[in-house]
Order: sequence, then structure tokens, then C-alpha cells
Amino acid sequence: MVQTIVFLIMNGLTLGALLFLIASGLTLAFGLMRMVNLAHGALYLVGSYIGISFFKLTGNWPLAALVSGLIIALLGFLEERYLINWVRGKELSEVLLTLGLAMILGDIALATWGGIPQSIPIPQALNPRVELGIIAYPGFRVLVLILGGGIGIGLWALLKKTKLGMAVRAGVDDRETTAALGINVKRVITLVFMLSAFLAGAAGVVGTSFLSIEPGLDYHFLTLSLVVIIIGGMGSLGGAAVAALLTGMILSFGAAYFPEFSLFLTFAPMALILAIRPQGLFGRAT
Repeated sequence: MVQTIVFLIMNGLTLGALLFLIASGLTLAFGLMRMVNLAHGALYLVGSYIGISFFKLTGNWPLAALVSGLIIALLGFLEERYLINWVRGKELSEVLLTLGLAMILGDIALATWGGIPQSIPIPQALNPRVELGIIAYPGFRVLVLILGGGIGIGLWALLKKTKLGMAVRAGVDDRETTAALGINVKRVITLVFMLSAFLAGAAGVVGTSFLSIEPGLDYHFLTLSLVVIIIGGMGSLGGAAVAALLTGMILSFGAAYFPEFSLFLTFAPMALILAIRPQGLFGRAT
């Protein structure tokens, strides 16, 4: 019994870390810069497939994650510069545009890679057996947990301790004044959007290494990312981290003990938070 509980806790933590890797990118675009990007899940999907293809060619897992992230970052640049830039600030237009892009990318992925579930074999060097007292646990999942923590700290430092982060926050709060101070707000927004896309692409390789990927999972992870952002609070990385871990725990224990109520258990906390604290656990009241 105790072993099962510990195993489910570790599963919840590692799944939460993966959700944070995915949701952190959406937090940058949607929560921080107020740019609705419903194509974020599709970027994760395409990044997964690119990682699979590159890993088959090279057998190099870290390089596959890097290349996938860079290619999706380029795709994010094209999306922001030539699509979202034309409708920025018009929320309905952003929703419809990015939703349409998500459908297009999903169809391209289906036509290119097919509809059979696929995954990336985890190299043994990245997946040692880890002894956690009373259980042995896959080392790769522990690595994902560490990676999630590292990414979270890195993003926090970027936004709070660098000039780029200050420019981002200032540009969101008062774009005209920030531009008058000589800061190229458009370039800053593009860079952050590319970082958001990079995280989605790299997370695709991480997630596909222990969960597999197939058409339709883009909407699944997009929905979970939105749940994380709503629970944690718009624009709060710390809130996203807490909400991702909470969601991961709910999914882990719910699948084990209450599989028939999995959807209810996933969305009930979000509904409760919206009812009690609409800005989320760590969001600012507007």
C-alpha cells in the first residue's frame, strides 16, 4: 500500500513537471503577454513528431530535443510575425486564427506521420534505475522533474532579473510609454513568443519519450495547459508550477482510484477556483 502511494506521488510529480514544461510556454504567451495562442498544443504535437524523426536519424536524444525546440521556435516566429501580429489585441480574431492554425498543423502532422501512436525510446544513459527507499523508479522521470524545476527557475530569473524580463513586463503594462523609452516592444514580444514555442517543441520530445504521441493529444495538452494557467493565475510562473503539480497529482491518483471520474476530478478544481478566486491562486486581481 505504501509503495503504491509513493509510486503514484512520483507519477504525479513527474506528470506535473511535464505539464509545467508545456504550460510555461503558454503562460508566457497567454498569461503574461495576453496573446491568445490556441495553436500551442499543435506546436507541442509537431515538435513531438519532429523529435521522433530526428531521433531516428541520429539516435541523439538531447540533440533531438534541441532541434525540435529550435524548429518550433522558428514556426512560432512565423506565426507571431505574419499571423498574430495582424490581429493582436482582438481576442476573438486571435482565438479563431490560432484555432484554425492548430487544425492545419494537426492535419499536416497526420498526413506526414500518420495516426499510429509513436514514442521516442529513452536512451539507457538517461534512464538509470533510481532507488527511492521502498521503490525503484525510472531515472528519466526523475530527470523530467529536475528539468521542470530548472526551467522554472530559469524563466523566473529571465523575467525578474534581466533587462529583457523588465522590458516584457513594462511593454505589457504600458506599450506606448515603453516604446517611447527606446525599447523595441515588437521585437521583445516576438522573442518571448519564440521562447514560448521553443518550450512547446522541446516539451514535445520530453513528453513523447514516456507518454507517446498521436493525433488529438494536441488538444488534450492544450486543455490541461489552460487548466494549469487558470488555476495558477494569469502570468504567474510560480502559480503555473503549483497548479501543474496539483493537476499531475489529481491525474495520477484519479486514474488509479477513480478512473470513471477522471474528467470531473481534472476540471472541478478549476471550476472551484474560478468561483472563489477568479484571478487564480497567484494571479493579480484586475
